Amino acid sequence: MPNCKAPKEIHAILTEKLGEHAPLYVTVKNWVAQFKRGDFSTCDAPRPGRPKTVTTPKIIDRTHELILEDRRILAESIAEQLGISRERVGSIIHEDVDMRKLSAKWVPKWLNANQKHQRC
Repeated sequence: MPNCKAPKEIHAILTEKLGEHAPLYVTVKNWVAQFKRGDFSTCDAPRPGRPKTVTTPKIIDRTHELILEDRRILAESIAEQLGISRERVGSIIHEDVDMRKLSAKWVPKWLNANQKHQRC
């Protein structure tokens, strides 16, 4: 490559133009290495091991089934069985299934007077 500049030169130019907003030298050095390898992609590569954030109807239904089977089940147990994070399970239970923990049992958030009387 005849007109290639060294990472130090590129960083100096960026610092001159962008001032304090210029990327770090290490970042510029990594960019140059990527371009030399022929990687001109501007997209992030997929990262293995990232937490699942997608809540599917299947996961919601399975969570609801597990709660109905055992109302005293812990959110950690549900997370282990479904292979998702504890935080995700909490979000599903409170937002999608509309339940809350009451005296160690999962109950629907909104009980009518009849249901409250039956529960007592």
